[in-house]
This record gives sequence, structure tokens and C-alpha cells, in this order.
Amino acid sequence: MVAPRTEGRTEGRVKLAVYGTGGVGGYFGGRLALAGVDVHLIARGAHLEALRARGLTVTSTKGDFHVELPASGDPAEIGPCDYVLFSVKAFDTEAAAERLGPLIGERTAVLSFQNGIDNEDKIARAVGPDHVMGGAAYIFSRIAEPGVIAHTGGPARLVFGEMDGLHSERVQEFLDACRKADIDAEIADDIVRVLWDKFAFICAQAGMTAAIRRPIGEVRTVEESWTAFRRIVEEVCALATAEGVELPDDTADRHALFAEGLEPTGYSSLYDDLTNGRRMELEALHGTIVRSARQHDIPVPVSETVYAILRPWAVRNEAASAPDGS
Repeated sequence: MVAPRTEGRTEGRVKLAVYGTGGVGGYFGGRLALAGVDVHLIARGAHLEALRARGLTVTSTKGDFHVELPASGDPAEIGPCDYVLFSVKAFDTEAAAERLGPLIGERTAVLSFQNGIDNEDKIARAVGPDHVMGGAAYIFSRIAEPGVIAHTGGPARLVFGEMDGLHSERVQEFLDACRKADIDAEIADDIVRVLWDKFAFICAQAGMTAAIRRPIGEVRTVEESWTAFRRIVEEVCALATAEGVELPDDTADRHALFAEGLEPTGYSSLYDDLTNGRRMELEALHGTIVRSARQHDIPVPVSETVYAILRPWAVRNEAASAPDGS
């Protein structure tokens, strides 16, 4: 467990590090900075260079904005924070969590806003469970180019909470900061259930748009594909029950209704990563479904099919994006 440190606020302001300044971290971190939060960005490569040189630009359906913020590739340059908005890709969770130490103070909360259902456990193993909060971000956004985040849809909403469901002082303080930034936010009484609920939707939406390689509008208009979308949600619900998490009976209906309201041209980040040759979060999504289903002896035929279709792409992209190209 990381040794406690004293938070280093600037002039009484809430201090927050964004670990993984991509579509989620960049958008919400930028909005919080505009509202007066002392935000520090952590990024790498060309994106980091652009953030340092030109600041953070966000194009958004809720209004474009630009903000100059300190950016670094080294958490040690930032020091202890009140909050860490942790939004790296799921396959980078363990490696990034091992670098959290310099950011951790006595009351620091690491809020995971990632795809998947086991990121919080991985972070807790690195910094201790008392420093971990769970979260779900409902937004469609991505890095459009270095230094620029494009928010293209979704409600831009955050749901978060302590893993034990307690309504703590730090969770209320983060809610207050979000409201000041005009971010739609809510404290969850059962964040584990929220994570499984979002997992069901993400696996359906990401899996179908990536496997078919067509936008959600075309998935909706083909009966067989739309049925497959719903069945993925149902398969995840069955797994959640086996894991002791009861999702509402109307989960498939709710997610289908939400998907019906999305822009018909919308894709998923899984599709975006597939087509652009980047590492994919397939293992954190459909790979998790398949492995859990085997453990519980639960049939998940649609998820298995999606996984089988996308797995060669995931292997190819991971090899192509390796540092040595192998």
C-alpha cells in the first residue's frame, strides 16, 4: 500500500490530476478546470507535447472551449492530489496504477472512469482499497488530434461512489465540484451495480458496431442485428446475477431505448481503435464475458461470436502497436 501523504492544495482549491487525458479525462478535466479546480493533466507522446505547447481544446455538442493547464508525463512532477480522475485504457490499468504513488495523499480518491468491471480491483492492489472510488462516464468522446478532444454525443454524465456505498465527505466534495462545473453528476449508492449496468450496454454497443463495422443506426434497422444487441445485454445480466449483482429486469429494454436515441452515425471507441490500428479493449469487454461465462457455466453465444470475430483484429493491432513492432 502507498504511504499516506498530505494533499497539496493550491490556495484552498481542490487539486485534481487527470491520469489519461483522452476523451473522458480531457473533457471532464477541462470542464472542472474552467470551474476553478486545480487540474493537472497526465499524458504522453504527441498528445502531451501539444497540451504543453497549445493547451487543451475541446469541441463539444455542449459548447467548445479552450483551457491552458499544466501537463506532464510524470506523476512525481504533480505531487499529492485530492482526486485522481483515472481514465487510461483498460489494458494499461495495472501499469498506470503502479505509477500513482506520488499522487496519493492521506484522503486521495482515485476515481476510475474506464470500460470494464475489474479496474477498481487492480487499482486497489496498487494503492490500497481506501483510495479507490468507482465511476461510470456516459459520453462519446475521443482524441481528434494531439491536444484536441472531440465530444460527439452522449449525455456527458458522471455517476460515481465509494465502493462500499457510503456517502463520504470526499464523494460529496467531488459532486459539488461537478455541479459547479455544470457537469451532470450523481452519487451512486451501489457503484458496483452501476458498473455492471454500463458494462452490459458498452459490450452490446461496442461489440455490434465493431464486429459489423457499421454505425449504430444500421444495427438498429436490421432485425437480426438489433436482436443480437439485446442478447448481449441479456448475457451480461445473467453473468451479473451469477456474480451476485442483480440488474433490473428492464435492463435490455432501457439500453435498447437509450441506443435508439443515439445519433445514427455513431460508432464505438472499440470500432475506432480497430480501424485505426490501435490496441483494443476487447479483453476487458467481451473477453471478460467469455471467461466469466466459462467459470459459471453460462451460455453466451452472441458474446462468444463477437469475441471470435474481433479477436484476430485485437491480436493484429496489439502486435502492430508494440514498441518493437513485434
